[in-house]
Amino acid sequence: MTYLIIAVLCSVAVSVLLKVLRQQGVDIRQTIVAGYPVAFLLTGVLLKPDLSAIGDLGSAWGIILLLGLLLPLVFVILGRAIDAVGIIATDAAQRLSLIIPIVAAFVFFGDTLTTQRLLGIGLGFLALTALVYRRSATIANGQTIVGQAVYSSKPTTQVPTGVWLLGVWLGYGVIDILFKQVAKQGTAFPLTLFVAFGLAGSLLFAYLLLTKTRWQGKALASGLILGVLNMGNIYAYIKAHQSLADSPSVVFTGMNVGVIAVATLVGVFAFKESLSKINLVGILLAIGCVFVLFWA
Repeated sequence: MTYLIIAVLCSVAVSVLLKVLRQQGVDIRQTIVAGYPVAFLLTGVLLKPDLSAIGDLGSAWGIILLLGLLLPLVFVILGRAIDAVGIIATDAAQRLSLIIPIVAAFVFFGDTLTTQRLLGIGLGFLALTALVYRRSATIANGQTIVGQAVYSSKPTTQVPTGVWLLGVWLGYGVIDILFKQVAKQGTAFPLTLFVAFGLAGSLLFAYLLLTKTRWQGKALASGLILGVLNMGNIYAYIKAHQSLADSPSVVFTGMNVGVIAVATLVGVFAFKESLSKINLVGILLAIGCVFVLFWA
């Protein structure tokens, strides 16, 4: 259980770090790019990928390239979502992304759709809808407050808060599908992770160079912490599955429900985040979705 607890705490700690950095005006992109070399090196040391098999990746390179693009992009979206709607709703949406590979399995890959899976998917979409919901309130100057963001009645290019939340849900769901497809092609997960981390860091670094980014020492230093937390989450989750090999239900349910529960406590008590009754229902539906989908 120790590894499972560490995985949960590392996952929530990533969200906490991104929220604090956003509040301090730190360029999250620089933090992310500085975190990838750390995750890359830790993957090599802890998971020991078989580098001799890199020439056998073949058609998997297309998927790995997509991972290289999506991994840093989703981290940026995660930071935006946390800033817009808070840690509680964002982490719940991230956990709800598990329904996307399940839907893809029977839509694209011929898997069987059972009544229980259909119920779980339905609960997931209801939970996501409840989490995205933000009550509007009109104030004297003609503006509308939605969550923590202020929208003018005039046309604006500001992105609605719910879009970031949906981006987290969709992004993590697609990444999960890509990892599963690479694994099915016989490529070892550690090698895939190793190459994807290296590619993601390189692509984001090149982008920041091309856009002539002004580097921030605090952002880069924070990236070292982010890299450790990110890899700590992945490694502890893998070790939890290995140490509880006879109880996969404990690992799966404990990880997803644990993150939602801990994120809720941290959001409420540490950051004074408020949730409407509909948002609270969304949290409960998300937990119910996790239980139903696993036991399906």
